[in-house]
Amino acid sequence: MVQKFQSPVRVYKYPFELVMKAYERRFPTCPQMPIVLDCEVIKDESFEKGARRNTSRRCKLAVDAPYIFKKLIGVDYVYFLQHNYLDMGNRTLSIEAVNESFSSRIEIFERCRYYSHPDNSEWTCFDQSATLDIKNFFGFEHSMEKMGMKQYTQTTLKGKEIIEFFISQLREEGTTYVERWTTPADVLRSPSLDSAPDHHNILLDGDFIARNLGKLSPMQESKLLELRKMLDGVDDLERLPSYQTIMRFLAARDWHVNQAFTMLRDSLRWRREHHIDALLPEYSKPAVVVEHFPGGWHHHDKDGRPVYILRLGHMDVKGLLKSLGMEGLLRLALHVCEEGVQKINESAERLEKPLLHWSLLVDLDGLSMRHLWRPGIRALLYIIETVERNYPETMGRVLVVRAPRVFPIAWTIVSAFIDEHTRSKFVFYGPDSTQMKDGLAQYLDEEIMPDFLGGPCKTMIHEGGLVPKMLYKTNSLDGHDDVAAVLSPTTEARVPGNSFTAIHQHDHQNLYKSVELKPGFTHELLIRNDDPKSVLTWDFDVMRNDLHFTLYRVTQELPNKNDSAVSYFDLQDFVEGVNYFREEPTLICRHKESVQGSHIMNHNDSYLMHWFSPSGAQLNIFYEVLSSANYKGSMTSLQSAFSSNSSASSSILSR
Repeated sequence: MVQKFQSPVRVYKYPFELVMKAYERRFPTCPQMPIVLDCEVIKDESFEKGARRNTSRRCKLAVDAPYIFKKLIGVDYVYFLQHNYLDMGNRTLSIEAVNESFSSRIEIFERCRYYSHPDNSEWTCFDQSATLDIKNFFGFEHSMEKMGMKQYTQTTLKGKEIIEFFISQLREEGTTYVERWTTPADVLRSPSLDSAPDHHNILLDGDFIARNLGKLSPMQESKLLELRKMLDGVDDLERLPSYQTIMRFLAARDWHVNQAFTMLRDSLRWRREHHIDALLPEYSKPAVVVEHFPGGWHHHDKDGRPVYILRLGHMDVKGLLKSLGMEGLLRLALHVCEEGVQKINESAERLEKPLLHWSLLVDLDGLSMRHLWRPGIRALLYIIETVERNYPETMGRVLVVRAPRVFPIAWTIVSAFIDEHTRSKFVFYGPDSTQMKDGLAQYLDEEIMPDFLGGPCKTMIHEGGLVPKMLYKTNSLDGHDDVAAVLSPTTEARVPGNSFTAIHQHDHQNLYKSVELKPGFTHELLIRNDDPKSVLTWDFDVMRNDLHFTLYRVTQELPNKNDSAVSYFDLQDFVEGVNYFREEPTLICRHKESVQGSHIMNHNDSYLMHWFSPSGAQLNIFYEVLSSANYKGSMTSLQSAFSSNSSASSSILSR
C-alpha cells in the first residue's frame, strides 16, 4: 500500500539567509523534536567557493509507538538518512530523507524545500511531501500506515514552529539580518531546477488557507495539494478550478483523492462540453420563469451565506415542465447554481472570511399530490443528480418550512437520490408558526424574515401560480394531441453534443389514458390491494364539461368488467356500508381542471376509482400504487389536491 502526503506552501516572513541560519540550529537535536535523538554528519561538501553545499546526515529517531509494538519489532529506535542540497546563489535548500531501518519492508521518502518567495525576496517559502510504501511489516501494515500519518502530521505542525523559535533565539542574541550570498566574479553560478517554483502553489500558504478555506487538518491540506497537482496531468483542461472548488469535490468524496479526481475531471469536461462558464453572462430567463417561477435570492443568513428562497408549494411543476421542457428547466437550475457560487465568492470577499456555501429556504405551504406528478418527479431527480455531480458541497443548509402531511411521500421519493451528507443539512419545520419562527431565528436575522412567513421583509419572489396552457410547448390545449416533453420511465438521460439532455418525446397518452364518457356514463378503475399501507396516487385532467369523482373501498370480490356501459353499482346486493365504503368524499371536477390526490390503502381490500359524467366529458388519467415498503412515519390525513388549469386562475393550493 502506498500513501502520499503533501503539505501546502508555508511562508516565513523572513529572508532566506536568516531562515537558513535558524535551520542549522536544529542539529544535531532540538527540544521541539524529542523523537530526534541524534544526527551524525556523514558527508559535507562545499562547491564554488561556498555557493553550494551538500550535507548528508544519519539521524537516529525514537520509535513513536506503543510499548508492545516496539517489543514485537525488537527495536526502540530507527535510522534515517537525510541529504541536504543548499544553493545560496539561487537561494534554495532541497532536503531528501529516506529510511535506513527496515528498508526492505517499508520505504519512506520525504522531500522538503526552502526557497525565496518569487514575489517577495524578503520572504521564504517551504513545502513538504512524502510517500509511504509498506510492502511487508510483520502483519502490522495498517498500524505502520497510521503511525506514518501521525508522524507526518506532527512534523508538518512542528516545522514552522521550530524555525520561528530559532529566529526568536537569534533575535535575542542580536542577529536580525544575514547578508545575502554574493557570487565571486571568477565563479560561474550553477542553474537550479528548484529556482522557479510553481506560482499557483505559492498561493496555498497558511495565510491563504485560513483566509479562504478555513481550518483544515494537515492531512486535508496534503490531500488538497495532491489533487491540485494531479490536475496538471489533465491535457484538455482549459483553466484550473479554484482551491475552493477542489476542496468541495474532496469533501464530497470523503477526502479520497482518486475518487475526487475522477469526479472533478468528469465535471470539468461536462462544463466545457456544455459551455457552463458562459451560462451566467448569456442566460436570459424565459417569460414563463419571470412570471411563474416562485424562486429567487434573498439577503444572507447569520453566517453570511447567500439565501435562496423557493416557494415549492406554489410551483406549477407540470406547467413549467411543459412550457420549458427538460432542457429549459435544467438550464434554469444550473443558472441558479452558477449564481450561488458567484454570490458565495462575493460574500466571502465582502466579509473577508472563508465562505463556501449558500443556504436554501424551501416553503412547502400548498404542497400537494399535484407536485408528485410522475414526469415532474423524474425531471426533478435528474436535475438533483446533475447538480450533486457538478456542484458538490455548495449547499450549506436547507431550511424546509410549513411542511404539510403530504410531505413524507415527496421526501421519501426525492431523498433517496440526495447524498447522505447533503441530507444531513436539511432542517424541517411543520405548519406550527411559533416553532418555525423560533427555529428560523437561529439562522436568519429578524429584519430579513420573509413577509410570507410573518416577517417584516418583503421578497421580490414571484408567487408562482398556474402556467397558462398557451405557454405549453404543444399545438393543442385539449385532449388527444397534448404532448409534453417528459422523461420516460425507461429512458436514461444522456448528454450528447451541445444539448444538456437527449430526452425522447412521448405522447401524453403514453403516461395518461384518455377516456371518452358519454352523458350519464361512468368510468371505473378497480385496484386490488394486497399491500396494506401502500399509497394510491392519481392525477387526471377534465376536458369538456364537469365530472364527479369518488374513491370507494370494496370488501367483496368483484368480477372483471369489460363493458364501459356497465357499472359495478348495477350489481345486485351492492350496498354502501355493507360491502363497499366511501373512502374519499365526492369531488365535482370542473372543465379544464386538473386533479391530483392520494390515499393510503390501509386495508387488504379492493379500491374503486369512480368517475361519473352528467353531460359527457373526456378524461386524461394517470394513477400509480406506491409500495408501503418505501414509506415510513405517519402519513395520515393526506389531503387530495384540487386545482384549475384555467389561465385565469392563479392558485394551486389544495381545496
